Amino acid sequence: MSIQVFLRLLKQHLLLFILIPCITALTAWYVTRNQLNIYKSQATIYTGMVSRYSLLSDKQNSYFDRSANAFDNLLTTLNSKETLLQIGISLLADHLRLQQSDTLVLGETGFQRLQSEIPLDWRAMLPVEGDSAQLYRAIDSLSKTQTDNPIKNLLLKSDSYYSIEQISKKLEASARKNTNDILLMEYESDDPAVAQQTLRYAIQILNKRYSLFKTSETNSVVGYYEVQLKKAKENLDRAEANLREFNVRHQVVDFDEESKNVAASREAIISEYNQELMRKNAAKAALDALSRRMSQQGNVYTANNDLSEKQRKLTQAENQLANARAYNQPKNVISRLQANVAQAGEELKASAQKYDAATNTPDAVPTQSMANDRLAKVLEYEESSARLELYQKRLDEYQAKTDEYSPLGSQLRQLNRELSVAEKEYLDLLQNVDQSRTRRQDVAIAGTLQTLDAPDFPLAPQASKRWQLIAIGFGVGLFIALLLTALRFLIDKRIHSPEQAEALIGMPVTALFPNVRKPRVYSRVTRAAQSMFEQLFNAINIEIVEASGKPYLPIVTLFSIRSKQGKSWVANGLVDLYTNAEQRVAYCYPRVTGREQREVKKGVTFLPYTVRPDFMNVTSIEYLLDHNQPFDATQFDRIILELPALINNQIPVYLMNESAMSLLVVDANSTWGRTEKQLLSLYERVTNQPVLTILNRVEDNYIDVPKPADAMPTLQPERPVQPRQAQRNANWDYRSLTSGR
Repeated sequence: MSIQVFLRLLKQHLLLFILIPCITALTAWYVTRNQLNIYKSQATIYTGMVSRYSLLSDKQNSYFDRSANAFDNLLTTLNSKETLLQIGISLLADHLRLQQSDTLVLGETGFQRLQSEIPLDWRAMLPVEGDSAQLYRAIDSLSKTQTDNPIKNLLLKSDSYYSIEQISKKLEASARKNTNDILLMEYESDDPAVAQQTLRYAIQILNKRYSLFKTSETNSVVGYYEVQLKKAKENLDRAEANLREFNVRHQVVDFDEESKNVAASREAIISEYNQELMRKNAAKAALDALSRRMSQQGNVYTANNDLSEKQRKLTQAENQLANARAYNQPKNVISRLQANVAQAGEELKASAQKYDAATNTPDAVPTQSMANDRLAKVLEYEESSARLELYQKRLDEYQAKTDEYSPLGSQLRQLNRELSVAEKEYLDLLQNVDQSRTRRQDVAIAGTLQTLDAPDFPLAPQASKRWQLIAIGFGVGLFIALLLTALRFLIDKRIHSPEQAEALIGMPVTALFPNVRKPRVYSRVTRAAQSMFEQLFNAINIEIVEASGKPYLPIVTLFSIRSKQGKSWVANGLVDLYTNAEQRVAYCYPRVTGREQREVKKGVTFLPYTVRPDFMNVTSIEYLLDHNQPFDATQFDRIILELPALINNQIPVYLMNESAMSLLVVDANSTWGRTEKQLLSLYERVTNQPVLTILNRVEDNYIDVPKPADAMPTLQPERPVQPRQAQRNANWDYRSLTSGR
């Protein structure tokens, strides 16, 4: 919707925009005629939630801003049902003790209302003359009973000064701008004393309950940590007892040191054992070498004996040879003896070589020396064997000690770990207990709210808001009027504006005709209609000129989707224009009563026709008209053909091929929906000629009315003349407007 359309819509509903706001404003004025004076009491509270110095301030690098959550908790506590109930009970207890009205406690109006709401029998049941604390407890008990009573109704269900609902509505609390340390509290009432006392009790009860809640939170934390600390102390004592029992049972003073000593001693014993084993192996090797040397000394002795034996045999053989020669033994005997001497000599030579080989070695040692050395090595070997046995025994003892310490080490580590964990847990909890106790003390000190400005006694009432309520009522009326106008515009599916028609139909609107109620009276409406007929006349002529090169007859077809859209009125206006232009015009229109006959009137030939069942097969205007009267289309310059409404008639498919153009007439007060769109789409498929859209009976706001100077051309400036268009208007035939076609 454009701004122009919106303004036109507002202009159409101007009465609505005047009437409804006036009604709502008058209603607000009437409702507030008996408005009471309102008194406001104010107070300022210092909370210190951000900048207060506390016990933990020195332990923190900067203040931890918890102002948002803290203020939410504070306001929640203030607006809680229990807080409001305690405020009402405290205020009621003060008022019940009054014997008469007091401007500093309760005014006359409030006193009389209280007397009427609490019967005398109930007042007699309350300890009014007793202690104020006793009276408070009695009222509190009555407010929490299961059955109804005047006290409970006054506190929970009424609209009195003591009602928690009324206190909640009128009690306001907010933080001062740019700071969360200051809490501003306000209370409004029609009694200044009630406003002051209510605000004073609100501050007292809020301070009490908020401090209690903060302290109770820290008490639960401290209690929890103290219980956990006690359990941690028991675990620590149990771990120390287990470690002590382990040391006593295994006679361990310092397990780590003893383990190191055992390992070091065992390594030392192993080193000495290896050295002694090397000495034993060395002694054994020396004994083996000496044994071999001594065996070599036995070979020399044997070689010496063998050499002596061979010398004896040689001497004996030589003696036998000498005796044989001396006794001249036979030659064969001497030869045999010589052979024996030669053999003995060879054997002696071989024996001498063995002897030389046994006695001529480089490491030859005297036998006595070798025997002494062998004895020393034997003693050394035996001593080393004895020491090795002792070392092996010590190694077995250390191995047994190691086997004993191996499982003890893991067990001791487990005990030490349990002791360390228990000690760490105990120290952490001890630190938490100290911190929580410090926090509790800090909350106990900082949880109290301090009153900077006590609730004041308002001397003058607040400025009346009656005119504001009246202005608000007027604004609400404007909104309602605008809402109703918008709803009417959205719900109403009729075509109101050219813009809406173009959006719905999908074609530009060529002509806009107003609703002419007095066609024979010269007015701005008739002047606008005549101007629009001239524009339509020009558009039609231009379209016909453009189609002059095509084989189309000068037929202008008028059609509409629904009936009573104004086709006949438009046709008569065009006929009048063509007649004034001295053109021969024929006007073909469907019969309505059945009695219409062909006639010529004022140079115009009126040709009625009957819509027959085969209307869609009509191929020409001659076939459409009555056969008893001939028709020659060439005798006319323009033929205006009016079709019946398409919603309940056939479309002359073949006749449309002879038409030069079509005019779609749409009433602005008619609807345009799915049916209209489908029929128009079918019509456009039938004809290939241009279709001009005419919007009829449009509101005057959408019509551009020409000025009188434009509609009345002046031939002589010195005197006015009657406009030519007004003279034409007197000759128009508006019978179609009254007939509804």
